[in-house]
Amino acid sequence: MPNELANIKYDALALPERDRAKLAKDLLDSLDGDEKLDVSKAWDIEICRRINEIESGEAQLLNAGDVMTDVKKGLNI
Repeated sequence: MPNELANIKYDALALPERDRAKLAKDLLDSLDGDEKLDVSKAWDIEICRRINEIESGEAQLLNAGDVMTDVKKGLNI
């Protein structure tokens, strides 16, 4: 088994960075069980919903500087 693990590690390190990142994420997700998967799926759905709102023009995008100015005004800072 140790030799097999070393071979897998060697092969994985030869992958492009994007593939290594995907592999690392998948391996970590496999350790966290179903709860992590449910949260990940929920976030995937939410991200898609937000992207769709932006692309359709439904979402109102705000300038971060303007938002911070409004917050500071509201807090009397």
